[in-house]
Amino acid sequence: MKNSLLIFLLLTAPSHHLLTNENDTVQSDLLFLKIQELELELADLRNKLESQNYLINKLIKESMPEEDTTVAENELTMNSNLRFRGIEDTKSKEDVYRAAVESLEKQDFVRAFSLFKYFVESFTDDEKTPLSYFWLGEISLINDNNETSMTYFMELISLFPSHYRAPLAHKKIGDIYLKNNDTKMAKEKYNYVIREYPDNTASSLALQLLKNME
Repeated sequence: MKNSLLIFLLLTAPSHHLLTNENDTVQSDLLFLKIQELELELADLRNKLESQNYLINKLIKESMPEEDTTVAENELTMNSNLRFRGIEDTKSKEDVYRAAVESLEKQDFVRAFSLFKYFVESFTDDEKTPLSYFWLGEISLINDNNETSMTYFMELISLFPSHYRAPLAHKKIGDIYLKNNDTKMAKEKYNYVIREYPDNTASSLALQLLKNME
């Protein structure tokens, strides 16, 4: 009877070797998950640092004296008789933006770019300024001016991070990385959009691009 019980216990008890293997597997899985969490945290930090570095570099450049200074334009003539006269001129601000949008709709990208650029340099508006930055970035991207496009999209996400166009601007930056064959940074940016803006259309676009890259 004792021998039978001993045999039964030996057969039914988990072996030390199996327990050790299972424990090693669990430890490996936990380590893998921890590494993934750290990679996500690093990606998020890199995106935040990207915006902060852009603003810092911009401030440094603006604080440095320029060798060749030029007098900024105070007036812009349009349609032979319309002049825009200064930042506090509300009518001028509306006219400039409307003319920029109309040019964009007509696919007159040269004129649209000039007007949007004039707008961001001359006026301040919580809604129209970030949209102007977006279209400056988009027009530059259409013209394959990737560096200029990156600059304007960075202006948007750095100065107006809560604007509804910010998610798409992040996605566009991913597109620029992809055009420059930097697939690592492109994937990182697309994943950032998916994590941070899951309900935004930009997230669906980023997800589809990630699938295409597999």
